[in-house]
Formats: sequence, C-alpha cells, structure tokens
Amino acid sequence: MSVALQAVDLTRVLPGPVPTTLVAGVDLGFAAGSFTAISGPSGSGKSSLLYLLGMLDRPTSGEVLLSGQPTASLDDEQRARLRLERFGFVFQFHFLLPEFSVLDNVLLPMRKLARRSPPAMRAHALALLDALDMGACAGKLPAALSGGQRQRAAIARALANDPAFILADEPTGALDTRNAAAVFAILSGLARQGRTVIAVTHDQGLAATADRRVRLVDGRVVADDAPVTESACVERMAP
Repeated sequence: MSVALQAVDLTRVLPGPVPTTLVAGVDLGFAAGSFTAISGPSGSGKSSLLYLLGMLDRPTSGEVLLSGQPTASLDDEQRARLRLERFGFVFQFHFLLPEFSVLDNVLLPMRKLARRSPPAMRAHALALLDALDMGACAGKLPAALSGGQRQRAAIARALANDPAFILADEPTGALDTRNAAAVFAILSGLARQGRTVIAVTHDQGLAATADRRVRLVDGRVVADDAPVTESACVERMAP
C-alpha cells in the first residue's frame, strides 16, 4: 500500500486588506484504498482543503502530490484533464442537470473524456446505476427523485470515468439520517474496492465509520487518528 495523494505544507490564503488563511501548513498523506473523514467546526477549512486536494483551487504555497508527482505548477488545462481522469466529486447538493435524465447525467463525464464508444458508455453508466440500486431511475429527471436517490445518482456520475479518488464535500448534509448512513456505506464500499475516498462531514457519528478521522481547526490539523506515510504503509504490510 502506498500514499496515493499527499498534501505537503499546503497553505491557501485569500488576499485582501486583511488576508484570510483558509488552510495553514497542512501535511497529510492518503493511502490507496483508504477512507478518510475530515471534520471540524464551520470555517475550519475542511472544504478548502478538499478543493486543494482535488485541484479545484490552487495553493498559495505548498504542494499536492498525485502518485508522487507535483501538481501545483500544472497549467489549467493539465489540471482539468487530471480531474476528469483521476477524480470523482460528490457535493452536498447533487448538481445534477435538471433537464437531463439520470442516465444522461452519468454519461456527461464519459462523453467529455471520450475514452469509450457510445454503446460502451451507456452500458457502463447503466451498470453503475444498477450497482447503486438506481437502474429503475435511469430515464427519470432529477426532479422526480428523492434526496437519497439524487445523491446516489451523483455518486454514479462521480464514478463514471473510474476515478482513483473520490472527494466528497458534506455529501450527507441535505439527507435524513437513514439516507446519510447509506451514502457513507457506499463511500466505505468504494474504498474497499481500492479507491481513495476523502469525505468532509460535520457529522461525528458518520465520521466515526471511516477508517481514519482528521480534524481541522482554523485551517490546521489538530487531530489525526491514523496518519498515513510511506513508511507506515510499509510497516502495515510487513509480516
């Protein structure tokens, strides 16, 4: 097992008359096949850290290493390509396109990447929906779905290009307790399949179900119950 995604002295500061530090000197490594929950009070930098890890934002200083390779100096086109190929994103609000069916929403990332033929794209999208108990909803518009169904459709879309990394920002924030637990169970299952899953959540009960819990306060890591390093991964594999 190796560190697949790593933050090295990662910092993001919003400029202005009074600069605002969102993330301050974070050092974290995430192993392939791990499920990490990031928690902390409102304004602690949880989402900001997630967006830096997923290359949605650029750091002020520090580095994000993807499979050991630096990414901070990549141009916008290179970063966008890596996001499309390697990352799947799930947010608190599903952001499904309301005018498209569930199936077409799941097809969108595949059409953009264009690695599969149209029939293969459709077959893959339907298989993802079936795996998430959403096969019967493939032809429906998002407005016809429940909150839990919409989030499962969003997870299927996040998985469309077989990403190595799933980053989820408060994915259960708009769901009831039962559906929230179901979404976290899905994320846990994805980690068991070998994906690196990182979820931001304010729900401590859900965070406790992850393999690892990281807590942020004022943009800094104040607790990490299972820090991951290359050496730690080697030790875990040692007889």
